[in-house]
Amino acid sequence: MVDVDAQIAAVSRAYRTESDDGEEMHVQSVAQEYASGIDDVWDAVTSSERIPRWFLPITGQLRVGGRYQLEGNAGGEVLECDPPVDGRGRYRATWEYGGGVSWIVVELEDIGEGATRVELTHFARTADIPDTMWDQFGPGATGVGWDGGLLGLAVHLRGDGTLSPVNVKDWAATDDGKRFYRGAADGWAQAHAASGVEHGKARRAADATYAFYTGADAAS
Repeated sequence: MVDVDAQIAAVSRAYRTESDDGEEMHVQSVAQEYASGIDDVWDAVTSSERIPRWFLPITGQLRVGGRYQLEGNAGGEVLECDPPVDGRGRYRATWEYGGGVSWIVVELEDIGEGATRVELTHFARTADIPDTMWDQFGPGATGVGWDGGLLGLAVHLRGDGTLSPVNVKDWAATDDGKRFYRGAADGWAQAHAASGVEHGKARRAADATYAFYTGADAAS
């Protein structure tokens, strides 16, 4: 069983813009701590055998210079891969979807007592995202998807088998699923507003994101 409220509270979310070689970037990050050792978590997020258990089926070569493809979603190239040393591990890859290219960085940190912190940061050029889409959904469009990934990883690492990529769409229509997506969308509204965006605009974007992920009315 998924403790929705605990999961929502366990995730840190942040959004900012920054300049990279003169190009403005949207930068989103999500992080969560897991009660599993860093070697086990690293294996879970880099193994082609384990990734489908909590995220999506994946093909390709998961090594530096190799290309990967997530079924029905993004593909890309592995740019860096540094397995855990001295309590830290990291990989970086392109995230190619719908003709656009963005970048993800996944960092693991051993925080002691057999626990690991996972942080994912997603960089996307603002010029590559249509203004109409950003105005409608804001950072929640992709951020809520990453929330779902952290949830899937949490369930996988616990080994309770209550939620898998196979049944997540059905779960989204349940009361618990709707509460999860509502909470995740609201969390991204808070991160959006914290970046300096007007609160009402961030709220409207969160409502649109929630409706997109669940097909439910924003008020439900």
